[in-house]
Amino acid sequence: MTGFEAWISKTQIVSDRIEPARSNALSIALGDSGALSEGDALPLLHHWLYFWDVKPPAGLGVDGHPAKGGFLPPIPQPRRMWAGGRLTFHAPLRLGDIVRKTSTIVSVSTKEGRSGKLVFVTVRHELDAGNGVAISEEQDLVYRDAVTLAQPMPPMIDGAPDAVWHDLIDPDPVLLFRYSALTLNGHRIHYDRPYAMSEEYYPALVVHGPLQATLLMRLAAQKAGKAIASFSFRGEAPAFDGSPLHICGTPEADGAALWTQQGPAPSMTAQVRFSG
Repeated sequence: MTGFEAWISKTQIVSDRIEPARSNALSIALGDSGALSEGDALPLLHHWLYFWDVKPPAGLGVDGHPAKGGFLPPIPQPRRMWAGGRLTFHAPLRLGDIVRKTSTIVSVSTKEGRSGKLVFVTVRHELDAGNGVAISEEQDLVYRDAVTLAQPMPPMIDGAPDAVWHDLIDPDPVLLFRYSALTLNGHRIHYDRPYAMSEEYYPALVVHGPLQATLLMRLAAQKAGKAIASFSFRGEAPAFDGSPLHICGTPEADGAALWTQQGPAPSMTAQVRFSG
């Protein structure tokens, strides 16, 4: 029992217009053309650029996130992150669509980890442009106790990982700032270096988990040449600015195994499944 059982099944509905400018801005920030127009299919995972939850200054926590206790339960553990998720793509969303997002808290659970108590919140999202659910998604959020010791920068690998598909990204502060702005993600660990290092004890700015997932999806879409039916991902270890980030994939019979990597172990692992 977590004390937050009353939040389970809580629902929130918001709507947004999937206008082209945000999606094109992210594409350009990643080195692509940004030539999409209304009526074109929204690139997979670009729906994370929409449905902003804009709060006034008084509605923000010290970490830059919206203050706790609104739609999400007021978990006392101060460090929060998006740990992973699962998505199924039923139909494409198109630029120009008015999309309704229905969000429901599915579960709240606790476990003891090496760093102390962990609280997991799973949220289900369903996106509908008027013709039935186009994307169904579950997000896993994790809340952790504060860290009091600085984390070392992990050793970087030489060369490229053994991967059939490979791309290399420089997650510099400009890219991290632009992704934060496009997703209205105020979490200061992604753009405020003094805060990230002195308050949350990271060794550098942290690369967003959703940005890594988007880069993996982009790699799969470019290399596979097949329609993607589902995608799942899990954060394994933080990735930081200051070192190249390898975007990797290996095709399988009906999909592909994907991962990002800076050090000896993956930062994020993911799986895509192809349609048909």
